[in-house]
Amino acid sequence: MPVLEKTDLTGRAAWLGLVADRPTKLSADPVDRLEARFAGLVGEYHSGLTRKSCSRVRTQYPVGTEIRNTRQVTILSAEELAATAAAMGLEHLAPEWVGANIVLTGIPDFTLIPPSTRLIFPSGASLVVDMENEPCQWPAKEIEAQHPGQGKGYKSAAKGRRGVTAWVEREGAIVLGDSCTVHLPPQRIWPHG
Repeated sequence: MPVLEKTDLTGRAAWLGLVADRPTKLSADPVDRLEARFAGLVGEYHSGLTRKSCSRVRTQYPVGTEIRNTRQVTILSAEELAATAAAMGLEHLAPEWVGANIVLTGIPDFTLIPPSTRLIFPSGASLVVDMENEPCQWPAKEIEAQHPGQGKGYKSAAKGRRGVTAWVEREGAIVLGDSCTVHLPPQRIWPHG
C-alpha cells in the first residue's frame, strides 16, 4: 500500500527564478525553466547535496557544521505573496526580492503544506517539502532597497506565509506554467509534541 496519497490539488508554476550568487545578493533572477538535479537546481546558489548549517538549526548543530541540504529549493505561493504585500501596504511583492525559486498558484494555505509532501511536475521532477521557511531579515533588505521604510515590516507580514523549503527527490525540468500535483503523507498529530 502506498504511503503517499495523490490528491486532486494542483498548483501551477507562476514564476521561476535562480539566486546565482547569494553573497552578492539574495534576489533571484527570473527564468523560464529550471533543471532539477539531485544536488538541487542547476545554477542555483543553494544547490548541493550538503550545506553548512545555519542559525535555523543551531539547536541541533553548531553553526557551520556540514549537513544534508534539505533547503535546495525555496517555494512560495502567489496568493500568500499577495497577502504579505497587502499586510505591508504594498501593491506588489516581487518573488525576486524574497529569493524565490518557484512561485506556485492554486494551492490553498501553501505554507501549511506538511513536511514530506511531494510536488510532482509533468517531467517527473519531484520536490520533497522539508519544512516551513520562516521569514528572515534578508528579504527585508531587498524590499527596503525597493521601498524605503517598508522592509522592516516584512518579517511580521510574512509570518505563516513565507512558503517552504524543499529538496529534489527525482530529477527533471520545471517549466514556467507547468502544473504540479500534490502527494500527501499520512496526517497525524503526534501527542508528545
